[in-house]
This record gives sequence, structure tokens and C-alpha cells, in this order.
Amino acid sequence: MSRIFFFVIFGLGGAGILISLGTWQVQRLAWKQGLLAEIEARATASPRALTPELVADADNRYSPVKASGVFLEGHLRVLASRKTIGPVYRIIRPFQSNSIGKILVDTGWQRTADAVAPAPMDRVQIKGNLDRPQEIDQFTPDPDVIDNVWFARDVDAMAQTLGVDPVLMVLSEAPQVGLGVTPWPVETGNIPNNHLQYAITWFSLAAIWLAMTAYFLTRGRRAKTE
Repeated sequence: MSRIFFFVIFGLGGAGILISLGTWQVQRLAWKQGLLAEIEARATASPRALTPELVADADNRYSPVKASGVFLEGHLRVLASRKTIGPVYRIIRPFQSNSIGKILVDTGWQRTADAVAPAPMDRVQIKGNLDRPQEIDQFTPDPDVIDNVWFARDVDAMAQTLGVDPVLMVLSEAPQVGLGVTPWPVETGNIPNNHLQYAITWFSLAAIWLAMTAYFLTRGRRAKTE
């Protein structure tokens, strides 16, 4: 009897833990869906003038902004990949804005590491989205300083290299100057949302756990009656 009682407690306790984890993932799914809807609404709103107050608010990631100013000399190349195209290079340029100072601008991509067009001399107005990509982990290689190739958009390190503030604006459309690249706007649809799959996994494990518990209980009773 004590053995059967142990199996019941062990089985129900384990299943309860797995079900609670699945329920937590369902709650996370609802939260993530609301967050993605908020981000999408924010990213598609009308652009606002770039100001220090706007940049200082961490919740303004993906916010559409516009700024007037001039591109400065210098650039960084970030190795990236585009679907159906393959390896490309993002071109990051320093930009002197009228309202906030010097910032980083992700101007777009080009196919090869060919010479980058010189900084335009004309004063322009640019439109894009604030971003702070989380592309760096312990496996990210250090930049190739000699060939000017980066393997992630490390905003702080790039800002220090180019002597600007750690603010990144990703162009959503090409300005009326020759930059020689194709804009690569922010893509909010790529934000991962795997909570439904996680919930299904935990609930499936709970069902398997209960089935195994029932199997061992049935087997134990049969062995006891034989």
C-alpha cells in the first residue's frame, strides 16, 4: 500500500509541476502577444523629431524618428545575412544631427565589401527607427579592425570607435543623397515568440508523466494479485 501511495504522490506531484510550467508559458504567451502588438503599433506610428528625451527612454526602441543633419566621414561594415541573397554588409555611418549631436546610423546594406561611397556633403533629413540590437553573445568574434568588418551591431563599441553617442537609428527609407546602399528597416516580425510551443511541450510531458504513473500503478497491482 505504501508503495502505491508513493507512486500516486510522485506521479501527481510531477504532473502538477509540469502542468504549472505549461500554464506559466500560456500566461507568457498572452504577455508576449500584447508586447508584440505594442511594438508593432509603436514601430508603425508617425515619426517624431529625434530628441534627447526620446532617446533616454528605453521603452522607445523601434520608435520612428526623423532628424536633420549631415553624414560624417568614416563607416563600419557589419557582416550579415539576407534571405534569398546570402552574405551582405550593413554600412554604419556617423551622423551629426541638429538636435541631439553625433549618432550612429544604419544606412542599409550592400552585397560586397567594395569601397563604400564617401559621406555626402549635403545636409539631409533622414527617417528611421531607434534600435539597440541584441546581437552579441560569448560566441561573437571580435571585430576585424584591419579589414573593418564587424560581426554584430555592438552599439557601445561602434559608438566609441566612431567617436559618437551610443544611439543607433536604422533608416527606413533612403535619403535624397547618394549612399550607395539599400535601406534595411527594422523587422519587428522577427522577434521570437515560442511560448505556445513551450506550453505544448510541458503539457505533453505532463500527459506522458501521468500515463507512465498509471502504467506503473497498474503493473504494481497486477504483480501484487499474482
